[in-house]
Amino acid sequence: MNNERVVVTGLGALTPIGKNVAEFWQGLLKGKNGIVRISRFDPSEFGSQIAGEIKDFDPLERLERKEVKRLDPFAQYALYAAVEAVEDSGLLQYDGLDKHRVGVIVSSGIGGIDTLEREMQKMFQKGPSRVSPFLVPMMIPDIAAGHVAIKYGFKGPNFCVVSACASSAHAIGEAMKMIQRGDADVVVVGGAEAPIIKTALAGFSSARALSTRNDEPEKASRPFDAERDGFVMGEGAGIVVIESLSHALKRDARIYAELKGYGATADAYHITAPDPSGEGARRSMQIAIEDAGLTIDDIDYINAHGTSTKLNDKTETLAIKQVFGDRAYKIPISSTKSMVGHLLGAAGAVEFIVSVLSVINDTVHKTRNYEHPDPECDLDYVPDGPRKVTVRNALSNSFGFGGHNASLIVGKFEG
Repeated sequence: MNNERVVVTGLGALTPIGKNVAEFWQGLLKGKNGIVRISRFDPSEFGSQIAGEIKDFDPLERLERKEVKRLDPFAQYALYAAVEAVEDSGLLQYDGLDKHRVGVIVSSGIGGIDTLEREMQKMFQKGPSRVSPFLVPMMIPDIAAGHVAIKYGFKGPNFCVVSACASSAHAIGEAMKMIQRGDADVVVVGGAEAPIIKTALAGFSSARALSTRNDEPEKASRPFDAERDGFVMGEGAGIVVIESLSHALKRDARIYAELKGYGATADAYHITAPDPSGEGARRSMQIAIEDAGLTIDDIDYINAHGTSTKLNDKTETLAIKQVFGDRAYKIPISSTKSMVGHLLGAAGAVEFIVSVLSVINDTVHKTRNYEHPDPECDLDYVPDGPRKVTVRNALSNSFGFGGHNASLIVGKFEG
């Protein structure tokens, strides 16, 4: 590993409250609700009937018709956000760009499950001969990274990290290390998810992981609140462009922030439940802080995993207390999922973008629907926001089924 610093130079987002980064950020600051009754199909037979849907999405606003035709929605979302991030970075205007040194890592927790469900229905109803020859290349989670590379001719390392709801946070961390190893100068990295289909809804409902507050969808995602009853599925994508500082300076790029630290651990405890001791989440945060060369006193904001489930929220709170001690009570903590729902494999990247914006703007958004204090969740979750606060460094947490933990630290860039 070298001592190369890594900076963020491009941002792209597609979420239930904004179809670009600016809309998304303004939605967060306004406390906008993105949770609604599902409209894609009749959800009446399901225990949970609500989700964070993207409304009025037209991929042709940024993509070509021939691209869209053979893309599962998750890959459409990924490519749509990638176009924004790449254009935002100004990367293609740099005449000295070596595309062999540009990597792409785009993650997804469950990939093209919409395509899989549709083609399985064809097979069982009409026979195997009716299954599309594009089933596999539309379904596999790594195809989004492939499409981004094909669109731009980026020929550096290209793959997909899959670790459930920690997927895109792991992707960003691994991209950072890739640059520090000298394997790439630039990485287009993030995650995308399009899980709002019957099969996924049925699976999560059967696992009793989802909120059933169907009569009040706008109040269903309520991280850290005593009356939380499960998470709400969301959809969308978050893509960022990160690069070595030397490369960014060489091309006179606008630098948003510096990606400083990354921690990754496993609970090795249970397939879905977090370790109640908080040990895995605690070590993930501690490793990220150490990797960044910082101390607990340098962290001014935490974008929590904050799923709105009984187990996650109290365990994450406990882990934060273990890491920060008394300082835990002085750090503003918010959950983006309170407004957009849980974007599964895309959540980490979308929330990393929020952390970058918080650093840039010295502003943190509220945790929507935090109304009833929980004795086990007694930190500052910013119930009344947005809040102006100097954010030198932000910590973003992502945890996934299987006991996967990832923490990222982004801070102000100082040349």
